[in-house]
Amino acid sequence: MSSPEVVSLSWGHMEVKGVSSSSYKDCKVWPGGSRAWDWRETGTDHRPGVQPADVEEVVSRGVDTLVIGSGMNQALQVQTSTLDFLRQKGVVVKVLQTEKAVAEYNNLVGRGARVGGVFHSTC
Repeated sequence: MSSPEVVSLSWGHMEVKGVSSSSYKDCKVWPGGSRAWDWRETGTDHRPGVQPADVEEVVSRGVDTLVIGSGMNQALQVQTSTLDFLRQKGVVVKVLQTEKAVAEYNNLVGRGARVGGVFHSTC
């Protein structure tokens, strides 16, 4: 099963190709699916940033690489504990500004990689 392509990105809006195209503000994507990334589920904020609980769902889908979009202006941080969690699971992690993150994610999707992503589409 392949990861869905992110087909559109603009401030506050992302579209993911899938069984039926989905629109999100922030999203999580993995081989075979996607969903909105609701920061309230884990109490995430720009600082201290992405927590292990934010990426656990995507990692559980069997990804080898996880791309994290840190926002259009890179305002979203990533906690050290999150990077440690991903390394312990053997997952390669790439943290990039969101436009670059989506481009890298789509590149990996195109190459057939088992890739997932968590993307923040605003600041």
